[in-house]
Amino acid sequence: MIQTFDDLELKYKDYTDIKGKICRDINSGRLIAITRGLYETEASTPGKYLAGRICGPSYLSFDYALASYGLIPEAVYNTYTSATFQKRKAKTYQNQFGTFLYRDVPADVYHFGIRLVEENGYSYQIATPEKALCDKLYSLSPVQNVKELRELLFEDLRIDEDEFWKLNLADIAELAPLYRSTNLKLLAKLIRRH
Repeated sequence: MIQTFDDLELKYKDYTDIKGKICRDINSGRLIAITRGLYETEASTPGKYLAGRICGPSYLSFDYALASYGLIPEAVYNTYTSATFQKRKAKTYQNQFGTFLYRDVPADVYHFGIRLVEENGYSYQIATPEKALCDKLYSLSPVQNVKELRELLFEDLRIDEDEFWKLNLADIAELAPLYRSTNLKLLAKLIRRH
């Protein structure tokens, strides 16, 4: 279970050296440090449960979400890619639970297309497949035309084309213009042509 320094301060209020008690718990393995002031009690906790707490607000997206939905063939092991907004630079955190990558998306689109998942006493947010695809295309260098976008989608990213056309294309068409991105404008154009 995730614990903050404030949680532990309350839990250990009867100790005269709270920081010392936390250090002893870390050394004994009862607590695992995630980042400064954030701890986990279970070493086997999946990183997806921790990603939103390490740097927030954020939701899982990009490669992690695309792989989770089976849109890209690569499994993403111990790397958790998340979307943030107004952080102004990409951030990376590494700990025993994995590598956690955070990248901005436009504030105008941040709140759309996010699912809240509750599992095993934890909750986390993850982009819908449509939103994860839009976030991913936003993060990449712009291509010049629809033909190049098709190559980017189905050859470079290796997105399963059959699965792509099963996505909610109306959601993508609604979201894409909000990014103000060449890749997303071309994605909307590709969908219209289909």
